Amino acid sequence: MSSFFHLVPFLLGLHATTNATLKGKETTCYLPQQNETLYKISSINADFAFNLYRKFSVDTPNQNIFFSPVSISAALAMLSFGVGSSTQTQILEVLGFNLTNTSMHLICSLNFPKKELELQVGNALFIAKQLKLLPKFLDGVKTLYETDVFATDFSNVSAAQQVISCQMEKQTKGKIVNLIQDLKLNTIMVLVNYIHFKGNWANPFHQSKTEDSSSFLVDKTTTVKVPMMHQVEQYHYLVDMELNCTVLQMDYNKNALALFVLPKKGQMEWVEASMSSKTLKKWNHLLQKGWVNTFVPKFSISATYDLKLMLLKMGIEDPFADNADFSGLTEDNGLKLSYAAHKATLSIGEKGSGDITVSEVKFMDQSESTLLHPIIRFDRTFLLMILEKNTRSILFLGKVVDPTKV
Repeated sequence: MSSFFHLVPFLLGLHATTNATLKGKETTCYLPQQNETLYKISSINADFAFNLYRKFSVDTPNQNIFFSPVSISAALAMLSFGVGSSTQTQILEVLGFNLTNTSMHLICSLNFPKKELELQVGNALFIAKQLKLLPKFLDGVKTLYETDVFATDFSNVSAAQQVISCQMEKQTKGKIVNLIQDLKLNTIMVLVNYIHFKGNWANPFHQSKTEDSSSFLVDKTTTVKVPMMHQVEQYHYLVDMELNCTVLQMDYNKNALALFVLPKKGQMEWVEASMSSKTLKKWNHLLQKGWVNTFVPKFSISATYDLKLMLLKMGIEDPFADNADFSGLTEDNGLKLSYAAHKATLSIGEKGSGDITVSEVKFMDQSESTLLHPIIRFDRTFLLMILEKNTRSILFLGKVVDPTKV
């Protein structure tokens, strides 16, 4: 089985304002090398991820949730290079940095290392052709965040939308199509941040073992039918008696893993409220490998968010205000952040991308021994995380309420 995390666009649109007072500012950044730095970043990112998750959960109760916290935090970190000191402080505090002991190179490392992952990450910055960006900002975003900058004519909104959509379709090899639908008048900059993860399970499922129609409990009164994959395999798993949940770790054949979290019935809110970087560390120490009789639904999930509302609630207010300070980005006056959007899509099935196949193997008769293995059946609402294996940094985080809702 393979899972696909299709491109996750994160869009920031900057508009012109009339009353901003901007001052020059310089930022220096160096890429981190130490593993200690990456572990610290993973903890900061995890707490930011769970805080943002809880905002989504309140605003969209009883719905699927899925997003890329590392993608969002990296885009915000990049944005912080272009704002004034007070606004930068606001952004970084929401991301979870203690500014009294946080060096700039730690902030830079939010651009998560991806060489050992099948992870495609990129940014594109569409700038009004009359706007002159500071070389310091351009050099920083190009070096640290691999951002391509395109001079764009925003005087014709429909033409600008077409230019952005076509460029992103080309840059992402057709994974992002018709990206911009409602570009506003007076827009002068659009930032698109995307991430694409594709991984094959280290222990793939076999299609012959998949139940075509299995019951999945959405809520107390609603049940849907989904294909349910099944296998008996050795996995790392645990039962957390404190949080009343079962955790199953499924490794990819690259440097990534998935954590499936199944709360006991009626305990989802308790688990959601308790999740933190400390929880992940605890699980990492308690996970034990053993034979498990596993049932996982075959499904797709997609979610789109207006991040402006979420970021405002979390305390990032200055960039959206009429007096926003983008003095680290340009000497031109009158910029503010008008909107921010994020979309993520996930598919899990037996096969990978293209024509990846799973070789059939002969199974011994496990009818008796299977009875001795613990059964973990994901047939009701569960949490899902995709983590980088070494540092446990959260690449993706979500909740599957109804696996039939794409």
